[in-house]
Amino acid sequence: MTDVNVPDLTFRVAGRISDLTDADRATLIQREPMAEAGVSDAVASLMANVRSKGDVALIEMAARFDGVEGLVVEVPSSEWALAVERLQPDVRSALERAATNIRRFHEAQLPQGVTVDIEPGVRITRSWVALEHVGVYAPGGTAAYPSSVLMGVVPARAAGVDQVVVCSPPGPHGRPPEAVLAACAIAGADRLFSVGGAGAVAALAHGTETVPAVDAIVGPGNRWVTEAKRQVAGQVVIDSPAGPSEVLVLADHTADPVLVAHEVLAQAEHDPDAACVVVTTRADIAARVKAAIERLAATTPRHEIVRDALAGCGAILVADSIDQALQFTDDFAPEHLSIMTEAAAEQARALRNAGTTFVGPAASVAFGDYITGANHVLPTAGRARSFSGLSTHHFLRSFTIQEIDAGGAAAMSDDVARLADEEGLPAHADAARARASRPKETRA
Repeated sequence: MTDVNVPDLTFRVAGRISDLTDADRATLIQREPMAEAGVSDAVASLMANVRSKGDVALIEMAARFDGVEGLVVEVPSSEWALAVERLQPDVRSALERAATNIRRFHEAQLPQGVTVDIEPGVRITRSWVALEHVGVYAPGGTAAYPSSVLMGVVPARAAGVDQVVVCSPPGPHGRPPEAVLAACAIAGADRLFSVGGAGAVAALAHGTETVPAVDAIVGPGNRWVTEAKRQVAGQVVIDSPAGPSEVLVLADHTADPVLVAHEVLAQAEHDPDAACVVVTTRADIAARVKAAIERLAATTPRHEIVRDALAGCGAILVADSIDQALQFTDDFAPEHLSIMTEAAAEQARALRNAGTTFVGPAASVAFGDYITGANHVLPTAGRARSFSGLSTHHFLRSFTIQEIDAGGAAAMSDDVARLADEEGLPAHADAARARASRPKETRA
């Protein structure tokens, strides 16, 4: 590959963790991408437009944002089948292998119902049921993401969702890329719509003449998609507000600087807003990693994106001790955590805050992005402190069944009445006391 010029390849922050200024630390830890002025209001306006005008709004938005005139909103499944046939055999095999692994891992996550006899005559069951309708968003933009189709559709199918639909932005010909169409067929989606951005989220949340309203919306996207998901989060289930990609590589004296550099570049090429951080206990490793990144960046076709990402939220940090390195890692709460240390397995289990963790030098994040079976839709911007990555559980809801026989009711009635009286709810107390005089047979 021919080298390209990568001028001014710099990192936003470099140096010792103990020397970080408050501003530098805040840049790394509080890394919510700065929204464009008025993005919240603009998204609200777009969504209101879709809600009021339906498909007409989606067609207008395709012309405005995607340069597609006369959009046909739905892509018929016959086109998906043709796209599968046109795939290169090795690409098709890789997608099918990925779908199989994702299905295997997510089917294993299905929770079991729980029944507990709390007291004599009181039995409580927690049951799980799949959502009926789910929407999966597969981003477009500077790359095609058939892998995101698999990561959303296959787990929904594993959970038993009745209808799974996909939205993905149209390309120049009014359709998502062929690989996305093929992935819909391989994953088992029901319908596919050439709709992107906030308009897709609005269509899925509210429904249009063509796009059905759903119970949950999952999948990564840009800041417009993320903001739109936030705005409908009270109406439908969302996974998490997944933003630009992130990686933190934890490296000690055993780490190969070239492998560390590959992990940084693999995430930096996603997006200019990507966050890529190396934390090491050795200054010499930090220097060698920096040199390897500079060398490899000179040959990547997406070098401009890499350059902007490293300048915006890239860091090479040296810790005074492994404990300081681990504490910073937990504070950072990365989407992807790669541990290339002597005690990687032990440290992976000790760290609490990461979307997904890769243990050892062989475990590239790229494997998890595509084919291990774990999900690549993960919390970003430090949200790994609160949110989990996409899983089978996102497509399920639980409810309880409470069985109380006459004996159990009589045994609880006095205490329930006392508590209801204490809260000033006499009808509750009366409802409990009304059971006190009934026969006290207990369940066999």
